[in-house]
Amino acid sequence: MNAFADRVLAWFDVHGRKDLPWQQDPTSYRVWVSEIMLQQTQVATVIPYYLRFVTRFPDITTLADAPQDDVLHHWAGLGYYARARNLHAAAQQVRDQFSGEFPREFELVQALPGIGRSTAGAILSLACGQRHAILDGNVKRVLARHAAVAGWPGQSAVADRLWKVAAAQLPETRAHHYNQAMMDLGATLCTRTRPRCDDCPVAEDCVAKRESRQAEFPGRKKRSVLPERRIEMLLLEHRGRVLMEKRPPAGIWGGLWSLPETEDSAVWLAAKMPGAHEVIALESFTHTFSHFRLHIQPVHVRLVVVSRTVMDAETDWYDTASPPPLGLAAPVQRILETFSAKMMNGERDGTQG
Repeated sequence: MNAFADRVLAWFDVHGRKDLPWQQDPTSYRVWVSEIMLQQTQVATVIPYYLRFVTRFPDITTLADAPQDDVLHHWAGLGYYARARNLHAAAQQVRDQFSGEFPREFELVQALPGIGRSTAGAILSLACGQRHAILDGNVKRVLARHAAVAGWPGQSAVADRLWKVAAAQLPETRAHHYNQAMMDLGATLCTRTRPRCDDCPVAEDCVAKRESRQAEFPGRKKRSVLPERRIEMLLLEHRGRVLMEKRPPAGIWGGLWSLPETEDSAVWLAAKMPGAHEVIALESFTHTFSHFRLHIQPVHVRLVVVSRTVMDAETDWYDTASPPPLGLAAPVQRILETFSAKMMNGERDGTQG
């Protein structure tokens, strides 16, 4: 038993993960949801979100028929919200074009919103037993180290080389177990730092291990200094409720409900809500995205009267004592929870000029 896949499968039979929630009754829908959630997110983080999500949306039709606000509400906290919007759009496409039955043809699956080559292969392999190679982050790391494929996988030439390696190593049978095993290897043994090479079933012919170059593979994208941005988020409160506005469908926090943003609350209030208001600065904090760092200053504004200039079809009043099921970005959720706790405790902060 010397072939790469044979050793991986033998290891999987003893050590592979077989009790993850989406591995129980692995329908195309359940595997699909898990694969989308697992993009750029660790298993331990995904599990509670996954369980809540499939409880609320147990099948494609239920998901497709649900309001987007409800879908985003159940995604809130996972980040990368385009995943949720694409999942919802794809469910509607499956409902309308395939009578609610998830397609089993690779090209049809890959054509759905938010599904790329690797995700399509994973769904059809893990749920339908089809023979397709996959190349998620964990698999890239295992193959890049074993075959010493240099360069950042985000570059097309590097990705092409890794796809060729992945296809060459894919076994003729048990491809679904092999793919799960490769993901497990990357997640549990061939980790980004401190890989457990002594326990790895393919360590004996791993080029990176032989040359003690594990840290070099896979190559990383050149780091750049993250831009800094500063905003104020306005908690416009009137009679215990807070004004919320729905963000545009694309961009940061697309489709989620948020607080009005401004670079200068005094200027914003003078233009949109002139008059005497009590303005209270709350504790500021920083939220880091993959491509910039956002410094947020929440500002609580107690409104005496409400100007109609801030109300439109994309705004609504949010009751913090009985919050509706809306999709909220993590920083907004944090501000609202802190604000709600202060309101319940009757606490007051010092006013700002």
